[in-house]
Amino acid sequence: MNKTRKALVKRFKITKNGKILRRMTGQNHYRSKKTGERKRKGRKWIALSKTEAKHLKKYLTK
Repeated sequence: MNKTRKALVKRFKITKNGKILRRMTGQNHYRSKKTGERKRKGRKWIALSKTEAKHLKKYLTK
């Protein structure tokens, strides 16, 4: 059995149905040049693709 990777637990969410969600990239700095629409879209959580989710699941769950 592998240990849970704590750094990954902080960055991803697992939904009730098993989807893995991540935050939009590029939202930490240089935001003044981005449009309001891009900033608003950046607040949402985005689902990972199935292949990425499959690789990450083994690190997120015990």
